[in-house]
Amino acid sequence: MSAPGRSTGSKVARFAMVGVANTAIDMASFSLLLWLKAPPLGANLGAWFVAVLFSFVANGFWSFERDADIPIHNAFFRFVSLGALISLGVSSLFLAALAGVIGVWPAKIIGVVVAAVLNFLAARWSIEGRLVK
Repeated sequence: MSAPGRSTGSKVARFAMVGVANTAIDMASFSLLLWLKAPPLGANLGAWFVAVLFSFVANGFWSFERDADIPIHNAFFRFVSLGALISLGVSSLFLAALAGVIGVWPAKIIGVVVAAVLNFLAARWSIEGRLVK
């Protein structure tokens, strides 16, 4: 494992910046897919796929310091299987549970916010190979 160079604060700030861009990509993709008449959960899956590709590249090469001992395909698998599935699972859960009560967009936004909190640790583990320090 490589020695840490950036502070945790710097990583959180970079992760947040990527998250803002990633959220815009997710929302734009979701909106486009809804406009194309995809059902909300299908649109969520498609938007998630586009956003997760961007997120892995941006976080893997800018937010975190990739552990060279973790092959990139393993890092991607870890990122998708844990971190990104947290996003997909949480956002889909909120859509399924709340869309009929508060509407599709409020449910989507709540899911995105909750998932962001969980994704920082998941991204750090999948890219750097650690959760803390």
